[in-house]
Amino acid sequence: MRYRTRFAPSPTGPLHLGHAYSALLAHDMAVAAAGDFLLRIEDTDIARARPQWETQIYDDLHWLGLTWPEPVLRQSDHLARYDASLDRLAADDLIYPCSCTRADIRAAASAPQEGDPAPIVYPGTCRTRPMADRRPGDALRLNMARAARAVGPAPLRFRETGAATPPCPTAMELTAAMGDPVLARKDIETVSYVLAAVLDDAFQSITQVVRGADLLETTPLQVLLQRLLGLPTPIYHHHRLIRDAAGKRLAKRDDARAIARYRADGITPQALRTMVGL
Repeated sequence: MRYRTRFAPSPTGPLHLGHAYSALLAHDMAVAAAGDFLLRIEDTDIARARPQWETQIYDDLHWLGLTWPEPVLRQSDHLARYDASLDRLAADDLIYPCSCTRADIRAAASAPQEGDPAPIVYPGTCRTRPMADRRPGDALRLNMARAARAVGPAPLRFRETGAATPPCPTAMELTAAMGDPVLARKDIETVSYVLAAVLDDAFQSITQVVRGADLLETTPLQVLLQRLLGLPTPIYHHHRLIRDAAGKRLAKRDDARAIARYRADGITPQALRTMVGL
């Protein structure tokens, strides 16, 4: 099978050094394997995505020396495909509508003590609602208990080629840890990242997903979705994160480390490669 990987940024702000590292690494791995490097634009966050940021993504990546096949997959052009996957999950009685706000969830869940980093697990307030009761503005959540029964007790295993140790919980263990995740978010009117990435990786025949270690914990849920939808599980490579001097992971608000800033300052692509350790 031909090696295929992808870089999938969201056009919601400038690319920074962390994005440069991820894109360069994925591209280098594809070249080394005589495979394909694809660019995907994850623009389903309708409220924040901007055409100018998408244009800058192309400019920054071309400046880094990266190339990819055309046309680029833009998620906003594939909403019908995402809706079809939700229809399939609904037909299997695996999702339900939810009108809870974050404040509702905090109030209904057992709040952690001060200093406790444990996330608040959705308490299942709307779990008994049928899809026929869906109202405008509702999110759609995966019924994890039913999903666990559907896939059985086997661990949600995947092959990891990065340095991290892959978490391989069972679906039931994942249920206890995270509750019922949102698959379609009311604030962006389409599927969430975790489902869209699964669908697009299968649609584009991605064989290896190269991405940051901050996404490692989402992988078992994606493996679960792959099993529910009968999709292949690619190989994963979760790489180290690029951090600032204080050890904090870079974010799009770190404009001082934006690729465009380095370009404007006369830094060469090779110098930037060296800067991120490639």
